[in-house]
Amino acid sequence: MLTPKIPPPDTAPTPGTSLVPPLTGLVHPAACTCHHTPNVPGPVPAAPPARPAVQFTPGSLLVAAAGGTAVVLVVGTVLVSMLLATAITAASVAICAVVLRSLLNRPNNR
Repeated sequence: MLTPKIPPPDTAPTPGTSLVPPLTGLVHPAACTCHHTPNVPGPVPAAPPARPAVQFTPGSLLVAAAGGTAVVLVVGTVLVSMLLATAITAASVAICAVVLRSLLNRPNNR
């Protein structure tokens, strides 16, 4: 049941042959049958002198610094507010748990 099924030796391909016959006799026609000379491009104009991609001026540096500071302050404010909301939620859940525990442990002492 678990032994591999090997084909009989007369139908098994030999290592030197392929199951796919080779493609022979295919002839591709030329892309263009007209008889003209190809267009030769003219001289390439010289590239303009390279200059730096970004030029910082004192004003742009000031704007970049102010923008970075604003982003840091906004992200910090959001993260602190999320932490504060989590802390308040945890404290209120703890208070509710203490109250429920005291109510369920002493039902006759009310």
